[in-house]
Amino acid sequence: MIAIGNFFFKYRNLLFVFLYLALFIPSDKVFSPDLLGTNYYVWPISLGLIITVLGQLIRGLTIGLAYIVRGGRDKKVYADKLVTEGIFNHCRNPLYVGNILMLLGVGILSNSLLFIAVFMPLFLFIYQAIVLAEENFLRNKFGGDFIAYCSRVNRWLINLKGLTATFKSMRFNAKRWVLKEYNTQYVWLVGIALLLLKYPEVTRNDSDLRNILIVIILTALTLIYLFVRYLKKSGKMVES
Repeated sequence: MIAIGNFFFKYRNLLFVFLYLALFIPSDKVFSPDLLGTNYYVWPISLGLIITVLGQLIRGLTIGLAYIVRGGRDKKVYADKLVTEGIFNHCRNPLYVGNILMLLGVGILSNSLLFIAVFMPLFLFIYQAIVLAEENFLRNKFGGDFIAYCSRVNRWLINLKGLTATFKSMRFNAKRWVLKEYNTQYVWLVGIALLLLKYPEVTRNDSDLRNILIVIILTALTLIYLFVRYLKKSGKMVES
């Protein structure tokens, strides 16, 4: 599993591109009009948005409180220090938990049985392998400190005990969240918009309105993305 994890760690960015495209593969529905009636679409939209927004919230809080350097070194697992503060004091892999919920949410939003039944289990298997590879590295590098950390903090489940105290003791770095997450936010919001507009009921079966909304939303999101990118690259927005 560790060898598998190291392999997928190297190519994990391509994995998200693959999974993103898989959302739009034609599939049987999880929620269908036959089972739920004409308003069936309320279920995938409501549940999907709640779950995916929860995932993004977890990611945002994690990065805003105590950022951990992602990406490794030379596409291999690497860490300069053992990060245990912020949300990492309540879960060893809060960013991955956020990613899982975000992906599950958009999978439900897409109402794709194929994505939920095939691609999500595959994604979970790959993530488990990556985490085992990361833990193997951290255990070898930090030894007893990492073992002690693992003994008190769950790998996947977020322990809510003491979470309020964590928020009170730390400052949320909004600029860091924006600068580190604007790429993810852009792709995520574009995906949500396209999946929502896939439902003809959202635009009352008006295809012209749907096409207009797609153009407006994509243009607005792209302009915001480019503006934030400009602020970052020009140095006009830096982490405080």
